[in-house]
Amino acid sequence: MSEPFIVGIGGTAAAGSSTENALKIALASAEKAGAKVKLFDGPFIASLPHYMTDDSKASAAGAELVEAIRKADGVIIASPGYHGSISGLVKNAVDYLEETSKDARVYLDGIPVGLIATAYGWQATGSTLATLRSIVHALRGWPTPLGAAINSSGGIFKNGECTDPGANMQLELVGKQVHDFASLRTTNPDIMETGPA
Repeated sequence: MSEPFIVGIGGTAAAGSSTENALKIALASAEKAGAKVKLFDGPFIASLPHYMTDDSKASAAGAELVEAIRKADGVIIASPGYHGSISGLVKNAVDYLEETSKDARVYLDGIPVGLIATAYGWQATGSTLATLRSIVHALRGWPTPLGAAINSSGGIFKNGECTDPGANMQLELVGKQVHDFASLRTTNPDIMETGPA
């Protein structure tokens, strides 16, 4: 059985943000379960030109992101909650997936997608997570059963680790669920086409 390839997208323009730390914990969990992973962190997505501009068409970074998505067996997307929704940086990165609209596998069709929303307080976590789910549905992806809603207001990330056991467990479970569903898909590709018997 080949190890699934899982792509992580998220963070803020500031390296080492709570969102980026949360995403790294989820990806590490997927990697521990046996996946190969690739991270497109906050500074990377901040470097992407606005999608559908002349600069985006010539962007090597944009092409790298799109190629990774084309190869991905699973995806994890993490966004901070800005004013009750996802950040512009994360949305712009996701917009690059439009380049796959004419592929044999359109967008994220049949791909498990783990979702993480972080916010400085609880209010924005729920609406941000709901927005991420709506976007994944529009891209034909399969949101995993658990989406992690992380209240980072207490400074729960220290040196790349999450000091809140409950939040850490959520993040690890998101990564494990993406790995497990991606493994199921790679060993039995028809299951995502037809559903379970």
